[in-house]
Amino acid sequence: MTSTHPTPHATEATTVPTSGGTVAPKSRVVAVVGIVAVILIGLNLRAGITSAAALFHDLQAFLGYGALVASILPSIPLLCFAVAGLGTSWLSRRIGVEKSILVALAMLAAGLLVRSIPATGALLAGTVLAMSGLAVCNVAMPSYIREHYASKTSMMTGLYTFTMSAGATFAAAVSVPLAQQLGSPSMGLAAWGLLGVAALLGFLPMVLHTHRTSRKASQEHVSMWPLLRTRLGFLITSIFTLQALLAYAVMSWFAYILTSQGLSASESGLQFGLMQLVSVAAGMILLAIGSRPGMMRPALYLGSGTTLLAIPAMLLLPTSFAAVPAVMFGFGLGIFPLVLVIISRSGRTTAETTAMSTVAQSVGYLIAALGPFGMGLLHSATGAWTLPLALLAAVALALMVTCHQLTSKRTPIKAGPRPVA
Repeated sequence: MTSTHPTPHATEATTVPTSGGTVAPKSRVVAVVGIVAVILIGLNLRAGITSAAALFHDLQAFLGYGALVASILPSIPLLCFAVAGLGTSWLSRRIGVEKSILVALAMLAAGLLVRSIPATGALLAGTVLAMSGLAVCNVAMPSYIREHYASKTSMMTGLYTFTMSAGATFAAAVSVPLAQQLGSPSMGLAAWGLLGVAALLGFLPMVLHTHRTSRKASQEHVSMWPLLRTRLGFLITSIFTLQALLAYAVMSWFAYILTSQGLSASESGLQFGLMQLVSVAAGMILLAIGSRPGMMRPALYLGSGTTLLAIPAMLLLPTSFAAVPAVMFGFGLGIFPLVLVIISRSGRTTAETTAMSTVAQSVGYLIAALGPFGMGLLHSATGAWTLPLALLAAVALALMVTCHQLTSKRTPIKAGPRPVA
């Protein structure tokens, strides 16, 4: 199982690798500022999505758009993650990982603020701009963590994903009352732009520090598509794709399924909240297990296996036991931080890690977008949830198999094409 626990390249506690391949002193103040920046970025990376999801009904009533726009809006984040994320490797090579994240945070804040304009066009344009910024952050953050916290990837990934989940949960809970206080759902969305501005300002010192201390060095280029022809690249892309498809399918339809099974809308919402809450704790637990030598495979088994068991529980248990699949699905969602740790530790260089993150997330999110859409289509065609959930169980089983293959001794620790000029 050493394949998913590579020994990080040697780094001293007082140094930090820079984007240009040089090593510069890293003071305690800079280290603390960097951690605060990671927290602020994490808080932003799902708040813009869940805040909008909570206000979709109110936004449609307020702006008066039709069913087409209503169906497009929930798909924008995943499509942006797939398409806009493709440019992250190029952008990082041109201006560096840190400046790429800064640009992405500016796009995020600007997009969220544009959504304050009470017009359907502004809502769509702002969402595309903000989600494109999130896409770049999604891809660049594993590389940033690998570059600046190579000996603490699990800890920093845990902090990053914990704040991401916390921000998503908080935004979903307070967006509706916030919009009511501000007088419109558009203003309720725009308020989250202030959180984006805070992340932008919080990350700026790290960018300035890196710019001052780095020395110009030749930037390597690693093409991401050849990575799919390597065993490691294919398996990392597969595990990211499968967990993302499961996660977004479950999050999109979990409450709806419970309601169709006879639970009230408010009770279904409470169970959905329970699932989200459990996922935060589960990420920490699975990271703690997977960070121990030789324990990545059991941690991946635990996460993927719990999701597999949650599906028959949802089909067979009465609605009075709805908390059981809610907890199980929530625990299964905790596999996401483990996948990010694997990406952060892949590649021989930061450029390879960025390329791996780009291809895994772009391909993964593009295919994952079919999950929520496919489940809804199958439900409409069959009038029941049995077939959609059965196919979801097949995806969960495929995820378990991929976890086994990824942690096999046959999977190389570092794989990928050699960098080219």
